[in-house]
Amino acid sequence: MRGDLSPEGYYLDSFDLERFRTHVLSVDGPRDLVVVADGVFLHRPELADLWDATVWVEADIDVAARRGAERNRVWFDSLDETHERYRTRYVPAQRRYIEEQRPHERASFVLRNTDLTEPELVRRPRPR
Repeated sequence: MRGDLSPEGYYLDSFDLERFRTHVLSVDGPRDLVVVADGVFLHRPELADLWDATVWVEADIDVAARRGAERNRVWFDSLDETHERYRTRYVPAQRRYIEEQRPHERASFVLRNTDLTEPELVRRPRPR
């Protein structure tokens, strides 16, 4: 609706959060069942009450974008088109998400992965 390269469209419209939420809540099993979810924007307020614990992977967004573009180039006509999509759509949406939702402050754990040779796992204190 907002355009193929719109960062707002990616951030606000690309994921059916209500359907995701309904699916997570419908998982049936023992009380101690663990549900693991991986994806972008999972610290959005619409999903916050689903999680007992979360992990935020802190990485250099520009390095991650280059690696992501190379990994996902099979979906587009060229590597240049893929890099353009990351530059104009995905990275600005991620920056907005980080600025607005501050997932590094909400997460139970932060995996600092900015130095790939020395990742560091940090446990954050639980809010009271």
